[in-house]
Amino acid sequence: MSPASSNVMAAAPSAATVDHAGARDHYFALGKADPAASELDAARGYLQDQLRACADLPADLPDDIDAIGAWIDRRGAAIGEQYRQYLQQRRDGAPRRYFSNKSHALYFLKSVAPTKLVDGSWLYGLLPRWHDIDFRPLIKTYLEELGDGVAEKNHVVLYRKLLAAHGCEAWQDLSDDHFVQGAIQLALAYHAEHFLPEVIGFNLGYEQLPLHLLITSYELNELGIDPYYFTLHVTVDNADTGHARKAAQGLRELMPRVGDAAAFYHRVRDGYRLNDLGAGTTAVIAGFDLEAELLALLADKSAAGKNMHSDYCRVGGRSVNDWLATPAQIPAFLDALIEAGWIKRGASVEQSRFWRLVHSEDAAMFGVFSSYEQQVLKDWIEAPEAAQAPRQLTYRQRQRARSALASQNRGDQPWPQRGLLRHCYGAAVDGQTNELSELALLERRLADSGDKAAAMALLIPLMSPAHHHSAAGLMATRIYSKLLD
Repeated sequence: MSPASSNVMAAAPSAATVDHAGARDHYFALGKADPAASELDAARGYLQDQLRACADLPADLPDDIDAIGAWIDRRGAAIGEQYRQYLQQRRDGAPRRYFSNKSHALYFLKSVAPTKLVDGSWLYGLLPRWHDIDFRPLIKTYLEELGDGVAEKNHVVLYRKLLAAHGCEAWQDLSDDHFVQGAIQLALAYHAEHFLPEVIGFNLGYEQLPLHLLITSYELNELGIDPYYFTLHVTVDNADTGHARKAAQGLRELMPRVGDAAAFYHRVRDGYRLNDLGAGTTAVIAGFDLEAELLALLADKSAAGKNMHSDYCRVGGRSVNDWLATPAQIPAFLDALIEAGWIKRGASVEQSRFWRLVHSEDAAMFGVFSSYEQQVLKDWIEAPEAAQAPRQLTYRQRQRARSALASQNRGDQPWPQRGLLRHCYGAAVDGQTNELSELALLERRLADSGDKAAAMALLIPLMSPAHHHSAAGLMATRIYSKLLD
């Protein structure tokens, strides 16, 4: 499954006017183990609103579904040619197209996390149709998104590991735009019976291999970031035997034989258009501002650090506690650090005393900055174009600082502090961990289930977006896959 439809690469102007307020709330409500009936109803309304919002967006699907195979081939050939040209440009000395530095790439990983952490979820609602051969191509796609129950292939497991490896787990306070795709996918997951054509259309669009996936993989690898999650999608989405082809097959198998096929296909187009909503890959990449990101993360730090420094810690004649009293002072604090020689812009980061305070295990501020935050600081200090004169803060940067302060003052936040997809295994129970006892309990319940239908009914909830990447969910996926064959 590709990270986003290729349509997102140049979103239609009308898509930018869509109001996405509430997307984050729907995302976290549906990301729970057992969404409440009221939350499911609200999500259905949200999905209907999104369908209306994108109704006038273009959809390049052919009018005849028999032409979809050729359409996929043409798209694939065009993307391949564009990527060949990109590689030639790079060989000729062109700079990276997407990522200006490593922190830019990590910012991207963090910013698309809400979508990646519900990877494939829109197909979850089809699992109860395991007995219908026509649903097999799409169910198989979902199982492959789940790695067929193998942790090393489960897409959500892989992405969580990627985030953790680079200190990018703090994505929960992103704007609503960043949660739109994930909220749509989760809403489709829990309303597949009512929105089957839309599920098929969304899947058809999402599973096409986009150019940005190929370029992203190439440039992440250049920057020393493991691109496996992305290169895996390059292979599984291939137009020959991959998810792109299964998406077309699923559409053909599920088109009505007796009912109104034209109306069904019209709804498929509607679902296809949903791919164009929210913050797409290239929009996220273009939205990166290194200094604004640094100011925002320092504003976050100021809330906890403003009373934690001794009075003798002074910069520019003022105590550090005084500087950190309000986020609005952060830009001036950075200027003071530069003027006092604590930060040497445009030089190797090792020449800055401030860097040595936060980096390495012997640093006085060890653990205060995550690896992602350290990368942002490093790239900002070493930026070759760094001006030595006092900086003029842009309007956008001031807004970022104010937003960071507002998020601190919201009090109880509607999202978990350590990530949406968190599991609480490990406590000892009768000499075993919860994880092991859960697996043993699942085995017993399956043994007592009586027949295949009962076993499938027991397995399917464990394969939900909230559970499938857990030990029990992975085991359930492996068993479901075997029973399906």
